Amino acid sequence: MKVHKLTLLCLCLLLVRPAVSQFYYYNNQYYDKDFLFEAGISLGAMNCLTDIGGRSGNGGSFLKDLNWQNTRFNGGMFLSAEYRDALGVRLEFSSGEIAAYDSVLKNDQTVARNRYLRNLHFKSSITECLLLLEFYPFRLFTSNQSTSRFSPYLTGGIGIYHFNPRAQTGEGWIQLHDLHLEGQGFEEYPDRKTYSLTQLNVPAGAGIKIECSALINLRIEILHRALFTDYLDDVSTRYIDPALFQKYLPTHLVAYAEQLHHRQKEIEPSAKVIPGNIRGNSTHNDSYFNIQFKLGFIMGREKR
Repeated sequence: MKVHKLTLLCLCLLLVRPAVSQFYYYNNQYYDKDFLFEAGISLGAMNCLTDIGGRSGNGGSFLKDLNWQNTRFNGGMFLSAEYRDALGVRLEFSSGEIAAYDSVLKNDQTVARNRYLRNLHFKSSITECLLLLEFYPFRLFTSNQSTSRFSPYLTGGIGIYHFNPRAQTGEGWIQLHDLHLEGQGFEEYPDRKTYSLTQLNVPAGAGIKIECSALINLRIEILHRALFTDYLDDVSTRYIDPALFQKYLPTHLVAYAEQLHHRQKEIEPSAKVIPGNIRGNSTHNDSYFNIQFKLGFIMGREKR
């Protein structure tokens, strides 16, 4: 109901703007239209917030717990349609990589040292397709489209993404999903369901669009994704009895599971697995975000 009310409010606000014809002046060289289309490319950086790594002490919320050194490259392409510079819809495809390491806490002497000793890490490629609405609040009551070339906007919508967490061994990077390291899908842990590698997310963010010319836009945007899983990094809850791997996994995966579910012994050889001890924190789901520069090419304006 709240979504419908918000949509109705946006439409009403659009209608109260001064009426214009289908064609009007953009500048001395181009006509503008009520509807414009834009196609472009995106380049930027991606990072994540998961159970692995984090900052000193007990950590913090969102950016306070972020390890900026784990930032990775991200890129994509998009197609958008915009109505009167005030409301738009965008379809976007992007790809990138995320990663996190407990080893960033090596020299930490606070309680965060327990995370360093846990000695987990992961990386994952991320591919996604997003459907986003764009809302330009400062454009609603402006009939002159060229009043400002700088347009702040809010954006949000829904997306589908694919991930595949991996960890490194002496034999290379091993996929973690099929190892069920926390007993996902085992009958001894009925509350730990096997997670899907393709899921929905909820993106939300903000940006600034800069009109470089009648045919080119430049955007700077930050977009955060809320997720419905805590297994982006394959870490969420507590250790299990490693004997269960022989019960459930194919023979060729057992050795990998025994090595990767408990890696403290690589730092402290005397360390032992204690089923039920904390491995992750399932209180909050994982998330990821990116910061991008977008170059867009406008379609719809015509020469005067």
